[in-house]
Amino acid sequence: MSALIDNTNNTPPSTNYPCSNNPPAVSARSPHVIIAGAGLAGLFLGILLERASIPYEIYERSADIKPLGSIMCLSANILPAFEQLGLYEELLSLSKPLRDSGYMLTDKLEHIAQFESISPEVVGYERQLFPRPELHAMLLKRIPSDKIHFAKKVSSFVQNQNGVTVTFEDNTTTQGDILVGADGAHSAVRQQLYKTLEKERLLPTTDSTDMKKGYISLLGTTTALNPTKYPDVLKEDCQSYGIVGDGSNPYTWVTFTVPGNRICWNVVVQLGINAAADEQFDCSDWVTQQNKAMMDSIRHFKTTYGTMGDLFDATPLEGVSKVYFEDQLFETWNHERTVLIGDAAHKLLPSTGSGAVIAMQDAVVLANHLYDVKPTSFENIKKALSDFKEDRFDTVKDQHSQTHFAARLQFGHTLWERVLRHVLFNWVPRTLQMKQISRDSAYRPQANFLPQAPKRGTLDVIHQKPSKRLQKEKEEDEARKKSPI
Repeated sequence: MSALIDNTNNTPPSTNYPCSNNPPAVSARSPHVIIAGAGLAGLFLGILLERASIPYEIYERSADIKPLGSIMCLSANILPAFEQLGLYEELLSLSKPLRDSGYMLTDKLEHIAQFESISPEVVGYERQLFPRPELHAMLLKRIPSDKIHFAKKVSSFVQNQNGVTVTFEDNTTTQGDILVGADGAHSAVRQQLYKTLEKERLLPTTDSTDMKKGYISLLGTTTALNPTKYPDVLKEDCQSYGIVGDGSNPYTWVTFTVPGNRICWNVVVQLGINAAADEQFDCSDWVTQQNKAMMDSIRHFKTTYGTMGDLFDATPLEGVSKVYFEDQLFETWNHERTVLIGDAAHKLLPSTGSGAVIAMQDAVVLANHLYDVKPTSFENIKKALSDFKEDRFDTVKDQHSQTHFAARLQFGHTLWERVLRHVLFNWVPRTLQMKQISRDSAYRPQANFLPQAPKRGTLDVIHQKPSKRLQKEKEEDEARKKSPI
C-alpha cells in the first residue's frame, strides 16, 4: 500500500486514500507502517516488523548515513530481544564485555571510585560495548533493500480516519496506515505533529519548550593501536576509565577499549562553569576545523595511556564528532495514526548509556502493539498507539531521572556535584546500589509474537505481557475444535 508517488510537477498528491469522506475502512490485513528514520530505533523496529509479517517501509532523510562514532553499551534490558531475532551472537563478535564497570579517576589519575556491577550469573548477560557505527551497520544489513529509501526527509503529513499521507522534501509522497517518527532528537515528524496539535490547542505547554543543553561532547574512535604501547587493547573485556577535571577544569574524559585493538574516547565539557567551557558552546560552526581547535586545547589531559593528544593523533579527524548532550521527556508521543519512538519522544542524557537501549525497547513494545492490531481499523490503531505510550512512559520517565543523577556524578563540576560524588562513593552502602541495579535489570521486554529467549540468570524479571492477538486466536482455535462439525 505504501508506494512513492512522484509529485515533481507540483500537482497536489492524490488524497483519495487518506482524505476520503467514506466511513473508516476496516481490513483483515495488517497495517502498513511508514517509519521515518533509519537510526537504531527505526532499523530495530523494521527488523521486528519483518519477523511479524507486518508490511513497512523506512524513509531516511540522509543520502548516506554516518552514525556518530561513539561508544555504546547494551545490557540485559535489550539483549533478550537480540537473542530472539538471531542477532545476539553477531553482536558478541563485534563487542567487548564490560565486567568491572570501569574506574573513576581525578585528572591526576588518583582513584575516586570503581563503578559497581552486578554478576552476570544474576542478570544472565554481560554488558556489551562497541562503536555505535558497527551496531548500526549490523542492523541495516538486515533490512531488505527494497524497504528502505534514502534522501527522504519528511516535509509534512496528513492523517485522518482512513490513513496517512507523508510528503517528502523532494516532493514525493507515500501512503500508509501508521506513521512512526523514529527520526531523532530534532524529529521532523514531531515538529509537524506538534504544529498541528498546537493549532488545535491540544499540545501541552511543556512540549513547546526547547531541549535543555548542559554539556558538549567530543568523541571518536582510534585506528588499531600498538599493543606494546596500549596493552589494554588485548584484554578480552572492555577497560573503561573516566577522568574528572578539578575545580578549574570543567571537563570529563572517558576511554573504552573495543575490538580491533582500538580505543573509543569521549570528552565532555559542562556548560556554565567558566568562560572557557562556554566558548565551546558559542562555536556553532562545528566543522572539522572547530573540532581540531577543541582537541588542540585539551591535548595535555592525562589518561592511563599517556595523554589525550596521543589518542587524538591515532583518530581520523573526519571521524570525530562534536555534539550537544540534550535532554527532554516529551509528554505527547502519539496522535491518531502517528507515534514517536526513541529520541523523537524522549532525548536522554547519555550518562547511563541507556539511550539506545530505551529506543530499541520502544521498538519492541511498539511492535507488540502493532501485531495486536487486528482487524486494521482507525480505532484499533489509535488504541494500539495509546497503549504503547501508556506501557512505556513511566519506565522512560524513571530512566530520564536516573540519567540526570548519573550525569551529575560523572560530568558534574559544581561544588554540590562534587560533594554528591564523594558522598555516594564513600557513604552509600553497596547493598543499596545493587538493589537499584537489580531493579533496573528486571525490565527486559521481548517480542511477544516470537518464541521467548531462554531465561538466563537467577534474577526475577518482570513478566512479559502476552500477545492479545495470539491469545484470541488460540481461544478461537480451541472453540472450533470443541464445536460439532
